Amino acid sequence: MFEHIPAYPGDPILSLMEDFQRDTRPNKVSLSIGIYFDDDGRLPVMKAVRTAETALLQEIGPRSYLPMEGMADYRAAVQKLAFGPTHEAVTSGRIATIQTIGGSGGLKVGGDFLKRYFSDSQVWVSDPTWENHRAMFEGAGFPVNLYPYYDAATGGLRFEEMLATFKTLPARSIVLMHASCHNPTGVDLSQDQWKQLIPVIAERGLIPYVDMAYQGFGDGLVEDAFAPRALADAGVRFFLANSFSKSFSLYGERCGGLSVVCGSAEEAGRVLGQLKSAVRANYSSPPTHGPRIVTRVLSTPELYAQWDAELAEMRGRIKAMREALHASLAERLPGRDFGYFLTQRGMFSYTGLTPEQVDRLREEHAVYLVRSGRMCIAGLSTRNVAYVAQAMAAVLD
Repeated sequence: MFEHIPAYPGDPILSLMEDFQRDTRPNKVSLSIGIYFDDDGRLPVMKAVRTAETALLQEIGPRSYLPMEGMADYRAAVQKLAFGPTHEAVTSGRIATIQTIGGSGGLKVGGDFLKRYFSDSQVWVSDPTWENHRAMFEGAGFPVNLYPYYDAATGGLRFEEMLATFKTLPARSIVLMHASCHNPTGVDLSQDQWKQLIPVIAERGLIPYVDMAYQGFGDGLVEDAFAPRALADAGVRFFLANSFSKSFSLYGERCGGLSVVCGSAEEAGRVLGQLKSAVRANYSSPPTHGPRIVTRVLSTPELYAQWDAELAEMRGRIKAMREALHASLAERLPGRDFGYFLTQRGMFSYTGLTPEQVDRLREEHAVYLVRSGRMCIAGLSTRNVAYVAQAMAAVLD
């Protein structure tokens, strides 16, 4: 029956991690998968998370199915973190929010909703973007196009070309954008650039779909949420998928959310109902344990402050690794400009390495990057950053 089924070629990042696990060289370094590791190369258990989970384990009770839209307290906490507790869109009730299975689950449910009610639209994603963005929206049945974004010559942003492209898109085009800490490049729009782009989005009647998977890893929780808050301020209707995998170090618990900012509370109620219908057709209802941890941290002032401080430490370590890599490369190759490592933000950077140079890094030096040249800065440490710089200099020279 299944003789016609082709073999799955594998996800390029996950397949690379499998190769890394099989590598027996003692000096190997993984800079591929988007996971935050501490300076000892370990996946951290955050203190605020440990305290919240320990308390929850003392309150074990029945675990029935959650509603299709998820826990009410969790959904309220998601809104307040993303938009601020006093934002008019929150207080007026015009945001429809559901609990999702990670940020990916939010993207999937939103894609299904959009295909049902905006079936003639097309999706536009940044060039480049996270590989799964294209796969998810093509899987929902949308044609997926590219808009200009990354400038390989400067390691920066092709903003004028991006802006010009947005001015030509048909009404109801779905434009997928990263709120902060762009994956895979680490190149973000500035606040001034967002302020130029948002009026164009409004005038053209575009549908923004904002992915916010790294809130807190760029400049801070409030600063990294500038884009969705500015869109809401401007009266734009849009989608926002968010994830707590990185910011809570709860990867396997799949804690995420999807918010749709509407024009009124009545409109939000109708949208919420159809989001619930999309959830029912996918996975029926979300899980309980991880979201209960997130809710307790976000709704307990002492735990929230502790979590925010821990996030600041993680953010500071990433920036310190960027600075160390930049300094080490500049010392080894003084004629080259590596300033983009300092201006790019978050967990990822586009190194400028070619696929062939990435292959050499892996084969000759046991340093693992995605073939696009994307590096996960969080995989660097005080022990390996000099070695990585030496290996990169060797393949660049």
